[in-house]
Amino acid sequence: MNVETAQALTLTKTIAASREAVFAAWTRPEHMRNWCCPDPTAEVDVKIDFRVGGAYSITMGIEGGPLTAMGVYKEIDPPSRIVYTWDWQEGDHRMGVETVVTVELSEVDGGTEVRLVHEGFPAAEAKTGHEEGWTACLERLAKKLG
Repeated sequence: MNVETAQALTLTKTIAASREAVFAAWTRPEHMRNWCCPDPTAEVDVKIDFRVGGAYSITMGIEGGPLTAMGVYKEIDPPSRIVYTWDWQEGDHRMGVETVVTVELSEVDGGTEVRLVHEGFPAAEAKTGHEEGWTACLERLAKKLG
């Protein structure tokens, strides 16, 4: 991919919970379905094979039909780091490139700082849409754990 066209977003959020609790919320389907969709009214189905090389899918029952994010885990370092690929199953949303999400969890006063980096977007519009989605998801996660 042309480095000049690569887009990346970085978000940080402090969550009033332990790193272990935040890590569990990010890695267990029963927890993820409660926060990993920007739409709080959507029905969410999460499937995870949580190991390096294992796949995941997050199907969001949103208006206009289901939307499924999917990828493969590249790095897992409990309870501080997860790296995985990200794309959409549906043709209209597919980005045509492999984007990568890195989640780093650090202990801070008052809980855990989540640093999320999503990189490799093919266009600014894709970055903007994902930034809005991730921001909403991190807010939901903070409310669920805080």
